[in-house]
Amino acid sequence: MHIAENTRGHAQELLDFIDASPSPWHVVATIEGILQAHGFVRLGEDERWSLQAGGRYYVVRGDSSVAAFVAGRGSLDQTGFHVVGAHTDSPGLRLKPRAPHTGEGLTRLGVEVYGGPILATFADRDLGLAGRINLRSAEGIKTVRVRFEEPLVRLPNLAIHMNRAVNEDGLKFNKQTELPLLLGSPSAAFSPGEQFVALLAERAEVDSGEIINWELNVYDTQKGVFWGAHREFIADSQLDNLASCHAGLTALNALSEPLRTCVCGFFDHEEIGSESAKGADGNFLSDVMERIAHAFDLDAVGYKQALARSFLVSADMAHAYQPNFPAAYEPGHLIQVNEGPVIKSNANQRYATDSVSQAYFMSICDTLSVPYQQYSHRTDLGCGSTIGPMLAARLGIATVDVGNPMWAMHSCRESAGVVDHALLIQVLQAFFQR
Repeated sequence: MHIAENTRGHAQELLDFIDASPSPWHVVATIEGILQAHGFVRLGEDERWSLQAGGRYYVVRGDSSVAAFVAGRGSLDQTGFHVVGAHTDSPGLRLKPRAPHTGEGLTRLGVEVYGGPILATFADRDLGLAGRINLRSAEGIKTVRVRFEEPLVRLPNLAIHMNRAVNEDGLKFNKQTELPLLLGSPSAAFSPGEQFVALLAERAEVDSGEIINWELNVYDTQKGVFWGAHREFIADSQLDNLASCHAGLTALNALSEPLRTCVCGFFDHEEIGSESAKGADGNFLSDVMERIAHAFDLDAVGYKQALARSFLVSADMAHAYQPNFPAAYEPGHLIQVNEGPVIKSNANQRYATDSVSQAYFMSICDTLSVPYQQYSHRTDLGCGSTIGPMLAARLGIATVDVGNPMWAMHSCRESAGVVDHALLIQVLQAFFQR
């Protein structure tokens, strides 16, 4: 299987993007750095906006959601918005507010389960911590990001000699008693909490007394890799859904004076329902789009005209066929890795796709000679959802849910295809340029 160098280059950029972004707060910081390198200017929600046609701008909310846009050269009420939506969070483990505790000669960190991870995949991995801490300062509360790049904590498995049925019954953890992470030996001089705060202070290069609290994500420190007989696959954490964020961001950065106003909205909290101030079910994207309209002197009716002429591509990853588990898939909808982006549909609107929005996305692919696939979930299994339906309902714009094929969704270590990532970038760039 021959893979072009530029295609492989997009995949390597994706792996680098993920490896630099071990928490939603780091994701947005990484995105912000890329946007600034491509001439985007940060706007504050607490400021009045002055926008220019062709201008490149972005807005951050809550440090972990971001909306970026290129203002179109056409009249907004006549051309509308073209929007790509994705999410910055991934399922996993988060530290509790008072996580450190000592028992039986070891310091452990209490965790909460965030979203729906495959918990067994976190066992025996080289885990680190990443997120943000809040500090006391003369100016008030100061927030800084922190990351332990080396393995710091671990969830060791119970030996098979004490869990004889593990290979028959599967590896299961009690979420309260069996998920606390091993940190190290307790200190004779400090309490577990003091010891942990000192560890954070050293990494963040601040005084322990400055630290008020933290939000910390558990992540796999192993970097992304290519694998397969032709190195045609990639493996990393957080492919769901940083691959879609990276594809949308790359497509947006490539634009030059588009006709329509093109927007990327990347949201936190999708994995737990999106119902938050910075989630897709909140008002972040609608606020940004309405303020763009006002900046270009549209009244309320003009804004509604713009929405009526708009289109949203909700980009989230899709379930690729795994031949070891054929009974898990809907016959006739067996999605293959490296065979193109996937259009996802569900009669109960777990995906926002309808026949018209699906046909529109297909037409873009056909124009580019990009292959596409169609996915439907097994009828006797509950279907997951994503940000598409809620954004479509909130904004009232035509929407299609798409994504690239992947294996082991919500695992600590996920896999996808090298070719698919470049194809999705190509399609999203063409969508923005329409």
